[in-house]
Amino acid sequence: MERARLSADLRMRRHAADFVRDVTARSRLPLDYSVASLRVVDFVVDGLRKSGRDRAAVGHVLFGLGVYAGEVLVRRAGAVWVEFDEGRRELFGQPVGVRMPDGRLWNPLGKVVKRFEVGERESLRTFYLQLHGRARPGLPGLPTQPGSTEAGEIGGIGGTGDRAGRGTDRRTARGADRGTVRDADRGTARRAGRGTGRTAAGSSDGL
Repeated sequence: MERARLSADLRMRRHAADFVRDVTARSRLPLDYSVASLRVVDFVVDGLRKSGRDRAAVGHVLFGLGVYAGEVLVRRAGAVWVEFDEGRRELFGQPVGVRMPDGRLWNPLGKVVKRFEVGERESLRTFYLQLHGRARPGLPGLPTQPGSTEAGEIGGIGGTGDRAGRGTDRRTARGADRGTVRDADRGTARRAGRGTGRTAAGSSDGL
């Protein structure tokens, strides 16, 4: 079990790094693993919604964005990537998720899909801020991140990550509408799908 957990954790962290590298090589999206960057995920998904493409056509991008959102939970909230067992795969519609320090399981990949399906009623940033079981910055087991402050993480006030999000939201949405992410579609989240499942389906957020 421990070996499987570590395998999933290392694999998904690598997928997140690959996704960020490929996307930022083609655009200026501020995917810096900050809590504020989850606003960018929301706006990119909104751009995909407005493009008129169905979920199947953008499923690999949604998967990559979900992996990125999950990695923000790993880096900022003390979560770890875990492989879902058969029952949870059926429940969540995803092969992997994250376990919080208090043991609760959450499904960031499915949350991205829900944003695509229903729009602003679902938000990745709000999902983080309302998440149960988050570790607090500075506690044992959670590495300190540059620019991470308690006020910035919880209240959205202060912290370099939150400032980075301001002023980029509208540009990000416009870029997504123009197809900015389309260039990153190819070959990015496709790699993320290998060995972890190729579907971005899923509607349940956690247990």
